[in-house]
Amino acid sequence: MTTIIIGAGASGLACAIKLKLTCPNEDITIIERLSQAGKKLLATGNGRCNLANTSSPYYSEVKDFFDTLGLAMRIDSEGRVYPYSNQAATVVEILTDKCRRLGIEIITDCRVTGIDRDLCIETDCGIFMADTVVIACGGKAQSALGSDGSGYTLLKGLGHTITPLTPSLVQLTSKSKYPRVLKGNRVKCNMSILLDGEKAGEEYGEVLFTDYGLSGIVAMNLSHIVSSNFAKKEPKKCHAALDLVCEMTEDELTDYIKRFGSLKGILGSTLAEIIMKQADGSVPMRAAIAKNWKLIITGTKGFEFAQITSGGASLDEFDGLESKLASGVYACGEVLDRQFQCGGFNLSFAWYSGIKAAEQICEKRNQ
Repeated sequence: MTTIIIGAGASGLACAIKLKLTCPNEDITIIERLSQAGKKLLATGNGRCNLANTSSPYYSEVKDFFDTLGLAMRIDSEGRVYPYSNQAATVVEILTDKCRRLGIEIITDCRVTGIDRDLCIETDCGIFMADTVVIACGGKAQSALGSDGSGYTLLKGLGHTITPLTPSLVQLTSKSKYPRVLKGNRVKCNMSILLDGEKAGEEYGEVLFTDYGLSGIVAMNLSHIVSSNFAKKEPKKCHAALDLVCEMTEDELTDYIKRFGSLKGILGSTLAEIIMKQADGSVPMRAAIAKNWKLIITGTKGFEFAQITSGGASLDEFDGLESKLASGVYACGEVLDRQFQCGGFNLSFAWYSGIKAAEQICEKRNQ
């Protein structure tokens, strides 16, 4: 039997290897539109490849998979899992080497343009026929690394519903001058996203000020709210509200300013000066602003800077990872409408869904 996997990213490579290990007689080919497999993996975790998180519901399966491949891993204090070498290239090499040893063919520089219900796959380098097709070509985030949104088109052509697509885990833009003034500074705070003054989400952690707005894990984890808002015809007014001193009440901050004259000892000179000017010197106002500092948010940096895509192929139209609408078609990874926060959770799902798609294919073969 022949399986063709579209996309040589995390989910596609995991699916191919697991499928061959479980069903050794399967003839497996991966089609990749870029010149190399795993290009997006090389960029994850700032080149270190944050390949999983110990808090992910899929961690056990992911760990077992990499243990079978001989990939040693290390875990940081936040539960983020990296290759022991701290090099993303190690992960890609382990996966592609295993594909070679198993006889899995990877065809690069080949773009899939269509799939019909007979599982005839049209590409710009010829036509392929398959018994099973796995769509694992990612979302729309960072198209230069392979995710150009083509998987959605392929699934839509087979009748699947694609939920609204927006950039996620992406930096926020602001027209306020203050992030530019504070560029490079980081604060540990509680940040809320307000839409027309109403809280739409909040998270505690590190925020990084930049020349365009806000970055850092907190800003990126809340970015799906901002993206969804600005994707609407009539978006609501959007603000980020930062509680810059979560450990102290407004009254305690007021007492602190009265005692020491400023917030410099807590927030540093630049931020303390900004807040003093905004409060026109008023001590109670300085304390109030520090507990609820608002910045106008104008949007996000978009798909080209996003780590993942929010939205995708509706899970209601899949039985596990097999299409209910097109027999023999499976999907895994980011092309599905399944997203998580920063920290290796999305990559955990990519590996896991590829593994599970392979298991589902083998189970069907055995039936």
